[in-house]
Amino acid sequence: MKPSFDIKILHTTDVHGCFFPFDFIERKPCSGSMARVSSYVKRLRKKYGRRLLLVDGGDVLQGQPACYYSNYVDPSLPNVAAEVLNYMRYDVQTIGNHDIETGRAVYDKYVGEVHCEVLAANVVDTATLQSRFKPYAIREVHGTRIAFIGMLTPTIPYWLHETLWQGMTFLDIVATTRKWVAHVRQTEQADVVVGLFHSGFEGGIAGNTGNENAALETARSVAGIDLILCGHDHRLRKATISAGGKHIDVINPSSNAHYLSESTLHMARDAHGRSRLTSIDTQLVCMDNEPVDADFMRRFAPTITQVRRYADREIGSLARTLRTRDCFFGPAPFNSLIHDIQLDYTKADISLNAPLKFDVCIPKGPVRVSDLFNLYTYENQLYVLRMTGQEIRSLLELSYDQWIATMRSPQDHIMLMQQAPGGQWHWRNLAFNFDTAAGIDYEVNVARPHGSRINILRLSSGRPFADEAHYRVAMNSYRGNGGGELLTRGAGIPLAEIPSRIESISPEDQRTIIMAYIERLHTIPATTHHNWRFVPESLALPALARDRRLLFPPF
Repeated sequence: MKPSFDIKILHTTDVHGCFFPFDFIERKPCSGSMARVSSYVKRLRKKYGRRLLLVDGGDVLQGQPACYYSNYVDPSLPNVAAEVLNYMRYDVQTIGNHDIETGRAVYDKYVGEVHCEVLAANVVDTATLQSRFKPYAIREVHGTRIAFIGMLTPTIPYWLHETLWQGMTFLDIVATTRKWVAHVRQTEQADVVVGLFHSGFEGGIAGNTGNENAALETARSVAGIDLILCGHDHRLRKATISAGGKHIDVINPSSNAHYLSESTLHMARDAHGRSRLTSIDTQLVCMDNEPVDADFMRRFAPTITQVRRYADREIGSLARTLRTRDCFFGPAPFNSLIHDIQLDYTKADISLNAPLKFDVCIPKGPVRVSDLFNLYTYENQLYVLRMTGQEIRSLLELSYDQWIATMRSPQDHIMLMQQAPGGQWHWRNLAFNFDTAAGIDYEVNVARPHGSRINILRLSSGRPFADEAHYRVAMNSYRGNGGGELLTRGAGIPLAEIPSRIESISPEDQRTIIMAYIERLHTIPATTHHNWRFVPESLALPALARDRRLLFPPF
């Protein structure tokens, strides 16, 4: 054997159904996609052969209509995600939170169909504390034992109803990684240890069972790990952590198969012939300009045809264009339609909703199945929770606190935003946590600080609104389980108390509910509920116009 050699590890994550170079939602060709990744992988396999490993960091089962069709419309077929990973000969995968969200029937079937090992060391059976998925995988390459330890973000109970993960317990990433690094080093005699994390760099929810994003913390505090391939937070980033006398790269290729991470393990052999890691080089590689793999496309041509036929079906029509960008500057038709549907389905008193995408447009005219994936991105269910008036007010205080600044003059920004090095303005916080309410009339005072901005005037029916009264509040399951911490940190409801507040859960996902609503009415007027506004207008109106131009520059 050669005294020195390289091993390549290629890593995708958060693919979210972007398998093909066609966006079924927008009905047009797209960049990225696994069809391009496949070309790159095949090219490097010709050079490295068995010294190339291909791994994935999870969230492959939700996002595009191809996933939804395979998961729910015709689940008798092999899961398309499994077929894609099998075609590309993936070696290892860690499961993601959006994979769990598809439901046990879907992800159990998927795990049974995909040929690679599916990992999550920190997901254990509640009764036995044994791993629910495989904790790690060993790959022996050119006499080198490489251990991949899988980790799933442990804050799933904040987003998903227990029925989706019943019988599972989620453990702290740092402590669990430390345990399994010791195991693979001592018991498995691993020469290289790689963390394959569905958890981002840092930040997010600090939950009872650990932090949502813990990759950097793990690199700093766990001895014996050589490389962390992370995901979940969709941040295109590479960082190097110095700890314990060594440098550990943490790398994330973001989402939707636009990039992959490429790690080169430089190996040498000692006097006894044992492999020794000398260094690691990492880079983020853009897939957008890669050629589409023609063999890949031929293999999946029947699937693409099926999905396009499904996604192109007309279900109704819109009387006006809907844009998510309008929702950030006041009441808008997009949010109003979702509120209408939630209130119609649940008969609740109040509805909460945030736009799930930053800037999408659904033009007036025919509505197709594909448009539903812009109206509602994921397969959330629809909840009704019992809340007091004061809790609703406090929730809205936190929502708007993530969204707007406190103004002192008309020249101040109204939006809580920052400018990137390239000059583009963007939100400081996650826009899918910017909830507005329907069913109440209220004002948001931009001259006041957090805690005193929201003035609820009345119920929209004209009846009085009272802080001490109880109301039935409709919201998606992400929010209703504690997602975004608007119920916990905002409304002040303990996480453990939330399940007792849930009065109803829809058996269908919200996309199915929206489809039924549109098919029933057929023509959707898409009117706007003018039930809330920013005040005082002397401050708000000039700032709204100015900040809108900064966030959404005119063409």
